[in-house]
Amino acid sequence: MPKDSYETRDYSLTGPEAARAEALGLVSAGWYHSDVPRKVMKELMQRKDGPATRDTILWIGLLLVSGAGGVLTWGTWWCVPFFVVYGVLYGSACDSRWHECGHGTAFKTQWKNRWVYNLASFMVMRNPVAWRWSHMRHHTDTIIVGRDPEIAIMRPPDIARKALHFIGIPDVFQHFAILMRQALSGPDEAERGYIPESQIPKAIFWARLFVAIHLAAALLALITWSLLPLMLVGGPRIYGTWHMVLTGLLQHGGLAEDVLDHRLNSRTVLMNPVSRWIYWNMNYHVEHHMYPVVPYHALPRLHEAIKHDLPAPDPSMFHAYREMLGALRRMRREPGYYLRRELPPTAKPYREEFHGADAVPAAE
Repeated sequence: MPKDSYETRDYSLTGPEAARAEALGLVSAGWYHSDVPRKVMKELMQRKDGPATRDTILWIGLLLVSGAGGVLTWGTWWCVPFFVVYGVLYGSACDSRWHECGHGTAFKTQWKNRWVYNLASFMVMRNPVAWRWSHMRHHTDTIIVGRDPEIAIMRPPDIARKALHFIGIPDVFQHFAILMRQALSGPDEAERGYIPESQIPKAIFWARLFVAIHLAAALLALITWSLLPLMLVGGPRIYGTWHMVLTGLLQHGGLAEDVLDHRLNSRTVLMNPVSRWIYWNMNYHVEHHMYPVVPYHALPRLHEAIKHDLPAPDPSMFHAYREMLGALRRMRREPGYYLRRELPPTAKPYREEFHGADAVPAAE
């Protein structure tokens, strides 16, 4: 495909690419899955309260301790390490908690999933109703242009803009603007395409509640003439979001669009134990997309069960970024390019009926 024609692709959910994806059979399609013995999958799918309860108590406890330390040492340099920890726990760890509890797999007890999901949604500035349905669409139509509302890196990639996301700019302002718009006028046309009509009043309620809390924190900062309220509420979405972005861009960045095989559009990266705890094992991202019903604490075991059928995982975040950035730089010259990971000899061939520019022409 000519370079210029690919650059005109419309990533919105209401443009011509949505109809084209449906015409090509890419909407709610059958995806490739690595074979897992039934007994093994039954064990992997087992939900437990223990691991998530332990991790949540640790998460909330560290938030309280680091936040209290920041408040007590406010006005001195001693507050910096406290807010570094608090910021990551608030502005980055919230994303994985939002994600897993949104799937309803982190805890066996569903009210615990709902409680942590709503708290984490507030921290990450996402409407818990709208994003539940958005993420469902992301899984049914992963990186399908015109269908997936969560494509993080579009083509040609704007690398400089993505770099700003490490400090929450402009991402945090866009997310708050979306909440404000939902609070005032409700979901827009694209959101109404995946949010059921019966859920719209709930989406408006949560948007209004989240906006009110953030505005209250801003008002308190003005009254006290201090940044401290914003350091505790809202602000971590700027200064603590870097780890969420660091790990999140690796999920699909530089890989294929419009395919029906998660081995082509998702990436598994081996990470250090601290990042894995913050990220709740979402570094096993191919595995998660193949089997989203498997809880986060079982993903390492799922990886061991199917790694013979997957591309070799990146051995580190450094290796993954070097590989991804090389692909993104090439995409700026050749938007149709994508990084195609090699499969081991034991793997079944890629399901490549559709892949990238070779299959889906751009909108006219």
